[in-house]
Amino acid sequence: MTWRGRRLAACLGLAALALTACGKKSPPVAPEQRAPQPATELTGHVDESAIVLSWIPPNRRVDNTRQRDFTVMRIFRVEDGGAGEPKSAMLTDGRIAGYEEIAAIHSVEPEPAVQRGPRLVYTDRKGLTFGRRYTYVILTGDAQGRVGPPSRRVSVNYAAAPAAPENLVAEPGEGAVRLRWDAVSKLLDGSTVTDPIKYEVLRAPSAEGELAPVSAAVSDAALTDSNLENDREYHYAVRAVRVVAGTTLYGRASARVAATPRDVTPPSPPANLVAIASEGAVRLSWSPSPEADVAGYIVYRAPETGGFERIGSVNAPATTYLDRTVTRGTYRYAVTAQDRAARPNESRRSNEARVTLP
Repeated sequence: MTWRGRRLAACLGLAALALTACGKKSPPVAPEQRAPQPATELTGHVDESAIVLSWIPPNRRVDNTRQRDFTVMRIFRVEDGGAGEPKSAMLTDGRIAGYEEIAAIHSVEPEPAVQRGPRLVYTDRKGLTFGRRYTYVILTGDAQGRVGPPSRRVSVNYAAAPAAPENLVAEPGEGAVRLRWDAVSKLLDGSTVTDPIKYEVLRAPSAEGELAPVSAAVSDAALTDSNLENDREYHYAVRAVRVVAGTTLYGRASARVAATPRDVTPPSPPANLVAIASEGAVRLSWSPSPEADVAGYIVYRAPETGGFERIGSVNAPATTYLDRTVTRGTYRYAVTAQDRAARPNESRRSNEARVTLP
């Protein structure tokens, strides 16, 4: 074999080896395995005169690989009279058979839904009728048009929510706000309340801030919001809550009111006040009050038989004072502690210290 022949045979052998080393191609992934996973944790409730849906959009495919392109979530709805099981969610030709598509939500730009943490929230106001049951299902699809399995169904029994509570009053206390309001007797459709009503107190950090519940709903028309920061303004509203056939109906919120908790507890009085006279002056010393919020001490002086008058002060942690405004005679002294509250609280007086200047 010539040199050229030997070289050609070697090249063909390497090519065959390379093809053998590549092995067989893996089988293609079925399209349905590349579709997005379903939306999860779908919930629904009535808020005033609308139905509010909330869910967590998927970020993985059915084969559990990461989904990096955008997701389209299509909301389907069916209504009925509420008897028996709701209509099943059968996926047929990329739709839910027998359901009406009412919205399409894109994960990158979810409007008309809104993002609240990991959840998307959509408000349905389309053609709702009191006394009807509305069942919802979400289908997810990707940019290539692959459609994943339906989400679980959620049914909402649509009924009249309670009217707004009236005459909300907020009374500030120390680290707390006491709230009370008139019990609700009417629903938003004007009918009289006949079933149990609870109340949800809402709080915001400012007049325009978003309201959020401060506790679980209560049966009484009063609640004390505790563990608050003193000297900070809080804004409140309250709404009534009704449950009909397993559906929670949130009523209209009341007008907002504001309250500012205040520190109204004075410090403990200073102790062990001692007065030492010297020529033309009296030196005072005392034991500090134990509270951490003590801002300073106020010094009072009185003649032998008269009333006390304030003569000076020192900032904490100082616990001494030199009175240079005295002449010969007998004097009585007392000291109080004052805290750092926006409206400072003053303690009771310390023990009296009596001293005579010769």
